[in-house]
Amino acid sequence: MQLLMFYIFGLGAVLSATLMVTNIKPVTAAMNLVLTMFFLAGIYVLLDAHLLAALQIIVYAGAVMVLFLFVILLLNVHEKEGATSRRKVMIQFGSVAIVGSLFITMATLAEIDPSLIKAGDVANPFGTTKAVGRLLFTDFLLPFEVASFLLLAAIVGAVILAKRRIDDSK
Repeated sequence: MQLLMFYIFGLGAVLSATLMVTNIKPVTAAMNLVLTMFFLAGIYVLLDAHLLAALQIIVYAGAVMVLFLFVILLLNVHEKEGATSRRKVMIQFGSVAIVGSLFITMATLAEIDPSLIKAGDVANPFGTTKAVGRLLFTDFLLPFEVASFLLLAAIVGAVILAKRRIDDSK
């Protein structure tokens, strides 16, 4: 049952991520990214990492996506002219990429011995509050702070660009 749920969540995550990348409208692409985050949270639940699943939904699907949507709407991004020819190319490229990915996935799955896959193979403290806190505040403290600074700089830059565009249109 776990394997079936993993395939459902994995396929949903891949399909919604593909829709996110190939979509021309930025708000729809952001909503597909939210859907991808929910599918990934389902995979974390299958790994018994309930804290990571909750953080995935609260932090990424909630807070970060609200910021992304705020910046998209603030910049007032519109669909460009001539997007239909680009869309045709993206659909053709996406079709080839999906067929290739399916071929590689099927070839890989054919070589996996099902007797080697057991439930509970993940390390015991994986996804617990203590394990996440220890990793976040020891090994990954600098990348965590750098990522927060880059997000802040990107949001400030987007606001400045949007304000300049609004001021020029008056």
